Amino acid sequence: MTDTLPDQTSVFSALDGSSDPLAVTRLTLIRHGETAWNQGGRIQGHMDIPLNARGQEQAERMAVALDGSDMVTIYSSDLSRAWQTAQALHNQIGAPLLADQGLRERCFGVLQGQTLAEMFAKNPHLATAFQTRDPHYQPPEGESMVVFRKRVLETVYRLAQRHCGQHIAVVAHGGVLDMLYRDAVGLDLQTQRSWVIDNTSVHRLLWTSQGLQLLAWGDVTHLDGMSTVEVKQGSVASEDVMKKHYL
Repeated sequence: MTDTLPDQTSVFSALDGSSDPLAVTRLTLIRHGETAWNQGGRIQGHMDIPLNARGQEQAERMAVALDGSDMVTIYSSDLSRAWQTAQALHNQIGAPLLADQGLRERCFGVLQGQTLAEMFAKNPHLATAFQTRDPHYQPPEGESMVVFRKRVLETVYRLAQRHCGQHIAVVAHGGVLDMLYRDAVGLDLQTQRSWVIDNTSVHRLLWTSQGLQLLAWGDVTHLDGMSTVEVKQGSVASEDVMKKHYL
């Protein structure tokens, strides 16, 4: 079954004034800093998990790296891990900080809080479905990829249209940034992820009436010199889960 989503034209047509060919907004996208659940390979989704000490340091380094930016507003998911990351940037550059629930990670419903190993132990059927790239698969009490993508694109297009001719920051989650990357480069939901979305990585997109355009992806130079984290033997790193199993 193929994924279905209103194309860019129909999404933009729902936004008043979005047809202006001269409307351009610069977007700086930032993934939240590390959490204990990132380290432990637990699916976070809509669970409100705060940054750990390493994640807070990552956020502060990112903020210093972006000091002097001309961003007029910082938009953030309202979940703590993104909001704390955005607060570090707000404290550094002084731009207004606003929360938007449309920037939340994909909701994984009953699967949230579990590692992949725990999912297989509790419900192998759900765990197997979780690993597929069926864009219409909806975890119990969660979102399908099709529904998630529609939410993310409508939210970001709306924010970009609000700031035509300006530069804004969007602080969100790996899944959100993944949907924006796919939209910018024209990839469908079934394509396996080969692009990296590290904690506090910085990405640059351009929004126009023709859609999103990729300018630069995956800057983590602000993390140079930070020690690496050893993953405990037998655990599933969250990045492996995100790349291989649901995004």
